[in-house]
Amino acid sequence: MKHLLNENVRNIGMSGIREIAEKVDRDPSIINLTFGQPNFNTPEYIKEAAIQAINDNHSDYTETKGLFELREAVCEHMNQHYGLNYDPDSEVMVTVGASEALDISLRTILSEGSEVIIPTPVYVGYEPLVRMCHAEPVYINTANNHFKITADLINQHLTDKTRAVLLPYPNNPMGSLLSENEIREIAKLLADKDIFIITDEVYSELNYEDQHFSIGQIDEVRDQSIIINGLSKSHAMTGWRIGFVFAPSYLMEEFNKIKNFNTICAPSISQYAALAALENGEESNRNIQMMKEDYQKRRDYVYKRLVEMDFDVELPKGAFYIFPSIEKTGLTSMEFVERLLEEENVAVIPGSAFSKDGEGFIRISYAQSYEQLEKGMDGLENFLSKR
Repeated sequence: MKHLLNENVRNIGMSGIREIAEKVDRDPSIINLTFGQPNFNTPEYIKEAAIQAINDNHSDYTETKGLFELREAVCEHMNQHYGLNYDPDSEVMVTVGASEALDISLRTILSEGSEVIIPTPVYVGYEPLVRMCHAEPVYINTANNHFKITADLINQHLTDKTRAVLLPYPNNPMGSLLSENEIREIAKLLADKDIFIITDEVYSELNYEDQHFSIGQIDEVRDQSIIINGLSKSHAMTGWRIGFVFAPSYLMEEFNKIKNFNTICAPSISQYAALAALENGEESNRNIQMMKEDYQKRRDYVYKRLVEMDFDVELPKGAFYIFPSIEKTGLTSMEFVERLLEEENVAVIPGSAFSKDGEGFIRISYAQSYEQLEKGMDGLENFLSKR
């Protein structure tokens, strides 16, 4: 019966990230630098709100778009933090993580043969969603431009089939980000075109350079922009599965149809926890700032060690990943990862997991304890000394 299955699904490979991570998750002795999630616990006040919601029997379906109080809170949060103005009634939806927000957005705007411009190397989750819509990803390799896409690079790849441009910044796996001027140049290019802009801003709170700037702040492209965010990274809530999508009401009407026949609504208990996360603004901001400062210290430590080992590596400006080149070793990304794990018990992700343009790199997550990072860097240094 396998021949009857959807060909688009059959042709999708397993995530290269999950493939490596699942190997090492079962062995606690491995120095695991693969995690794409905070190593902080969810703050107590958020967990207490979830427990209270359970005790208050808030276990029913919510509105498809999510609790109205939560939509109000997140719109207020986005306005205060990023100057974004969205109507909680008609321009925001609570989703099952940012992944569902991406899925709903792409299924709404893509048709068979549509093209989506995506900068590479890039997070593995985008291409499968595009292909399941019978659309085509158009990759732009940014490795020679400090891992940043530009208006000029986009312009070189525009065709009459281009339906959307994806801007995933701050970026996974490189930690790169776009400046306000660079974003404004992209907006200027696309403002008069029938092209959607999807901006994945789930790492927006982890910007080590400046205040995050969202393309949704630019009026000229507001009607064609879809903003995706969530609480997984900013509030250490990966398993709670709460994301958000912000878009004009004409798009949200279509998003609502898909969600109504898909997940119906995000988990109710998680929504009440998310409400507490956003309503306790002062405590929330303290926690976010604490985590960001800690990540920055870890970033500086890992970057310093890698430079001392003579890696070619960019200093990450956001998120909690670093993406050194391993070309000098003569090994492929997968060979490097497998040998490092076998010889030094250190796990990282091969760059090839992030598209073919990631070959020749590895991704290290510094969202780990200092002890793990030190052991990991020592193991990496020892591995290189044998080459």
